[in-house]
Amino acid sequence: MSFIESVFAKLKRHPKRIVFPDGDDPRVVKASQVFYEKDAGIPVLIGKRDVIESVARAEKASLDHVAIIDPETSSDLEMFCQRLEKLERYKKMGLKDSRAIMTNPNYFAAMMLQLGQVDALVGGVNSFSGSLLRPLIQLVKPLPHAPLISGCMIAQVPDKSYGDDGVLFLADCGVVPEPTTEQLASIAVQTGLVARQVFGARPRVAMLSFSTKGSAKTPSTEKVAGAVDLVRKLATELGAEIAVDGEMQADAALVPELSERKMGASLVGGKANVLIFPDLNSGNIAIKLLQYLGGAKVYGQILLGLSRPAADLSRGASVEDIAAVAALVGLQAIEYRKLYPEEPATV
Repeated sequence: MSFIESVFAKLKRHPKRIVFPDGDDPRVVKASQVFYEKDAGIPVLIGKRDVIESVARAEKASLDHVAIIDPETSSDLEMFCQRLEKLERYKKMGLKDSRAIMTNPNYFAAMMLQLGQVDALVGGVNSFSGSLLRPLIQLVKPLPHAPLISGCMIAQVPDKSYGDDGVLFLADCGVVPEPTTEQLASIAVQTGLVARQVFGARPRVAMLSFSTKGSAKTPSTEKVAGAVDLVRKLATELGAEIAVDGEMQADAALVPELSERKMGASLVGGKANVLIFPDLNSGNIAIKLLQYLGGAKVYGQILLGLSRPAADLSRGASVEDIAAVAALVGLQAIEYRKLYPEEPATV
């Protein structure tokens, strides 16, 4: 069974409702059929019903058990506008302005997510990241222990000796350009928590650098080394089982012989399944090299730091990618309340 097949198998026992703000995209329509046929849950497509039905006919895709919601005609629109107007930045807006915002599919889907009408959100197929992140940041409550929103990717590499049977979590590959020491530690903890749920075991988090244990000293390497201590402190405060070590080079993180030579005994070195990059340049470059030169299957990005599961897909995402990421955020939703403090579904 492949990694993503195991995710669908787990989700089959606890089906979830996933909202797709890009509901009229042909790939999303076909992915929603795949998601339902795998007994993973109920897809909710945001868009005009006639347009989505026309797309489904053209793609020969079934809309059986797929919910369709048009924000402009939804019975929830007035209530959503009222919720929006309670936010400080929107208090001076008139009804026309709030309606214009809430009929935007990304905003409407984000409000559904925050109010618990759906379990998770998958977007980004037809928009830049900012267009999806902005409503999520504005409407979905952040986790109290997460100072920022970040993102992680999941890669399944052909060589199963790496990570957990070839599966690795990598962060941040798409959101935070130059994380501070504190932000880097938060990214590591949030990624570790998600990996813990997926793997079902204590994650092994490697804080990556071009240096291993002080072999070079620069502001960048010292930032990574400092983040290691913070990760341990944060994990202890949250009661999270996370093994972390660093700073270390990528080969020390992945190859046992080189880890032993470069850093001695370590709970993480040579067997890491979570890789945390020092900045967005290195993370984004690495994930694309893994995908296109290394033949890895890449899923994501899963957004971290929100009190509800969400994902921001690449505009080049395939039908398979969309359905797979929907399953991943659905899996997150199963035990989200166990991972994170309880938050009321209000705005």
